[in-house]
Amino acid sequence: MTPSGLWMMLGALGGALTVALGAFGAHGLKGRIDPALLANWQTAADYLGLHTLAILACGLILLYQPKSPLVHGAAWLLCLGVCLFSGSLFVMALTGLRQLGWITPIGGVMLIIGWLVLALGAVRLAQ
Repeated sequence: MTPSGLWMMLGALGGALTVALGAFGAHGLKGRIDPALLANWQTAADYLGLHTLAILACGLILLYQPKSPLVHGAAWLLCLGVCLFSGSLFVMALTGLRQLGWITPIGGVMLIIGWLVLALGAVRLAQ
């Protein structure tokens, strides 16, 4: 599989996961967990959905510009960042383990850096 195909596949799987986890939170967890934890679940689903689209966009860019190391790097940062950010929020919402809270900002920083690397990659591709 090409890198472009990999990122598009991961983006598509992330989209399906976003819908499934969002529905589970809205219909399966509502009224069963603390409202603050449910809000964390929704935040995790929102960030997963947004960054899934960014990962999909990286795949589409790489379809036409397969040799862009910055876009490759951005895709990795966004993928790992959303796994850490959203993943930690999902786990904390289900388990109540606040000790995992230190993972969330690490994922958030990776997401910020991923977006900045993608912006730099876009500037380089436009030159």
